[in-house]
Amino acid sequence: MDKRPIGVFDSGLGGLSTVRAIKKILPNEDIIYFGDTGRVPYGTRSNETIETYTAQDIKFLERHSCKLIAVACGTVSTVSAELIKNLNKPATGIAIPSAIAAAKATKNGKIGIMGTSATINSGAFDREIHSRYPKAEIISVSCPLLVSLVENNWIAVDDEVTNAAVKRYLEPIISAGCDTIILGCTHFPLLSPIIKNVAGEGVTLIDSGYEEAKYIKKLLKENNLENDSERKGEYKYFVSDKPQNFYTAANTLLGEDIRNECEFVDIFKYI
Repeated sequence: MDKRPIGVFDSGLGGLSTVRAIKKILPNEDIIYFGDTGRVPYGTRSNETIETYTAQDIKFLERHSCKLIAVACGTVSTVSAELIKNLNKPATGIAIPSAIAAAKATKNGKIGIMGTSATINSGAFDREIHSRYPKAEIISVSCPLLVSLVENNWIAVDDEVTNAAVKRYLEPIISAGCDTIILGCTHFPLLSPIIKNVAGEGVTLIDSGYEEAKYIKKLLKENNLENDSERKGEYKYFVSDKPQNFYTAANTLLGEDIRNECEFVDIFKYI
């Protein structure tokens, strides 16, 4: 039995989709979450800046003795893949779990990818998919506005602005006839109802947060790191900007009040 927490981090709110899935799939596990809300979004930054942020975020989580690092950020998962791979403990991003799921789900071999500019430019999802499905036809679309819309809690299924943005971004994916779409940023599953409505019936959405949570369960088992106690897991949330904005939106996304478990941290102390 390993009672140490799972460390999860993202540029902001999006990683809560991974937390939500972990809580469902691994209810006994403790979680330490860091949302870098003071520096969101990551997706428009240079690779060098993203790698610097990644190292700081991981250093913070390691101070909490996390047994596994879950990168709940598509941008970091792809741009900082080597850094994550070389950690001295089990770690995962969202690219590999999502690629595995998409390769299994597609029936016509046409897969769409929605991500940040940095994620799409990295080509990481394409490589992971082609390593498992060499003949796959991939349509990748950069969706920079969607992160900000989620961070501002503009996620209602009837929100006109968010619907318009999703329709604009999905146009090339729909036109190509993709039957599977990877939500290549953990912010995007929070827009699943809108994306599903726009994409239409017969299109499978790959929820990157959920797929990552399933992969985390696999890693814990393979490395004998499972917490087998019957008690409910405990959760702590840290952010790099004022907590109120975060926990107000998080209440909607997680369906619970986390204000007593959420606090500010000065991430620059971990440089």
